[in-house]
Amino acid sequence: MICPHCEKSLLRKERPGNACGKCGRGYALDPKTNPLQLNDLRVRRTALGLTQDGQLRCTPGQLWYALSRKSLRETQVETGCAIALTIAGVVVGLVGLGSKGVVVATLGGLLLLAAVGFVVAEVMGVGRGRPRLDREAFLTGPLKAWKSVYGSLPPGVIDDSRYPTPGPHPGNGGADEESASPDGLALVCPDRSIAVFLDAAGLTARYGVTLVADPAALPATPGRGPVLVLHDADAHGLLLAHRVRTAQRARPVVDIGLPLGAVHGLPRAVPVRGEQPGASVMELLAQSREFSPRQLKWLGKGWGFPLVGVPPAKLLAVVSRAVERVGTEADPQRRRAASVGFLTWPEEGA
Repeated sequence: MICPHCEKSLLRKERPGNACGKCGRGYALDPKTNPLQLNDLRVRRTALGLTQDGQLRCTPGQLWYALSRKSLRETQVETGCAIALTIAGVVVGLVGLGSKGVVVATLGGLLLLAAVGFVVAEVMGVGRGRPRLDREAFLTGPLKAWKSVYGSLPPGVIDDSRYPTPGPHPGNGGADEESASPDGLALVCPDRSIAVFLDAAGLTARYGVTLVADPAALPATPGRGPVLVLHDADAHGLLLAHRVRTAQRARPVVDIGLPLGAVHGLPRAVPVRGEQPGASVMELLAQSREFSPRQLKWLGKGWGFPLVGVPPAKLLAVVSRAVERVGTEADPQRRRAASVGFLTWPEEGA
């Protein structure tokens, strides 16, 4: 690996105890000792890419997915085991045949059969989509090690250990009362990492949106304005808007994504596989008639695409446009302003 400090190439024996044998400085991550094969330079490069060279901030959840992306494409079958079993099976089988030992020859056949099993598992993609390290283990493993060495999270990464506290709204005497939405927009987003990211990017302050993790908390939010729903593109996430509509019949509910059609089957969209949803969940999805049989089968196997997998800049742009559009449609004054071109860029020559 390359030392993140002196940038010298280090052999395994030259970096005992996560310390560079050439410059003597300690580092956080050794690719030989963590499931994602991370090193400090890779973490920094990835965080820099997510934040667009520091223009944005990202969260540990978004960093986890970006660093797991490569391993999610791969199976968890050790190809080396298949090769070793094949060689051992051939050798043992030949020895058994040469000595006319039935037991030895049978053992060789079993070893070859086991090797074939590994090959079949590789072809079938066993383990593909399963995280080598889940989000919680990423926090308590690599990120904890990083903080112990450097004293803080990687550059541009912000803490997402708490869901954002609802900001001030009209009528509650808040300092940002002028920027709050008069129609009481609420955004339901169960993923804490994404909620923290949107809040840190200024979405709540700019549009006066109240972020809500659980739809059950919506009655406590001010106003009777629209409720926007932001969710993962998996079996449970795709039903979230339905749940909110059932619980909030007096408020318009707008599903702003993540839509399954935007990611399913796309080569660059790397999905994650979790627990298989129950029959009742799949029945509701089928009753919605929004998904093809192929998509339903895919969702039924536990596949999905998480919000943390959407590039931060793209996610912020899409959510901002959706909030702006819904807010404009809900506010008569903003609708009139939009109809006369208020706050739009003048045409050339005007």
